[in-house]
Amino acid sequence: MTSATDPSTALTPFPDHTQLPESDGTFVKNWQEHPQSILLTDSITPVLKQLHPEGQYCIGQDLGIYWRLTDPPERGAEAPDWFYVGNVPPLLDGQTRRSYVLWREFIAPLIALEFVSGDGSEERDKTPFQGKFWIYEQVIHPAYYGIYEVNKASVEVYELIGGQYQLLAANERGHYPITRLGVELGIWQGVYQNVELPWLRWWDLQGNLLLTGSERAEQERQRAEEESQRAEQERQRADRLTAQLRSLGIGPEV
Repeated sequence: MTSATDPSTALTPFPDHTQLPESDGTFVKNWQEHPQSILLTDSITPVLKQLHPEGQYCIGQDLGIYWRLTDPPERGAEAPDWFYVGNVPPLLDGQTRRSYVLWREFIAPLIALEFVSGDGSEERDKTPFQGKFWIYEQVIHPAYYGIYEVNKASVEVYELIGGQYQLLAANERGHYPITRLGVELGIWQGVYQNVELPWLRWWDLQGNLLLTGSERAEQERQRAEEESQRAEQERQRADRLTAQLRSLGIGPEV
């Protein structure tokens, strides 16, 4: 029997990610959100591995960021569709993160992205303690906040400057530099997972599209095929030259 003063049985007023709900029970609002998150994560992973060779970072995809204690607890969380936090361990005490708890970790995400399903008013709501925009700007403090609207083929990117979000202007390529990541964010019209849409994607600062693993594999396959074709053309050219020399009596003897 344990003592009432045993620290192992003491209740804490500040729960961690294992004690907080990982979902508010709502469904994903549209089918495109899941592949869009995978596309962002897959293509930026090589960049993050270079930035964090020891793997000290985490990515959240519709994962709750807890910023205050409420009843029920999930009302104290905001769940960006995609976010990235650097310089934090990918696991906590050997467990996969169920949520990101600000009062336990203190490091704000570098970037948080929302994928609009409605008219965009929810993502731009500045109502104190309720609106998503207000919560990100005033409490969670991602250095960058993006609002992506697939139906409008557009993305707005805000940068936190002096405690307030300032709308960024697009560069000459129509992209938004996320300088601390060494990438740009913008809209790419193309086919991903068998669907053509204006997808949200990353580029490097030189304007080169960051490819997914399957795109890189396809690029390598095409390169190998082109090399094979060139080698075959060279072999055929050499065979023709050899045949011509033999016809003149100056080729190598058979």
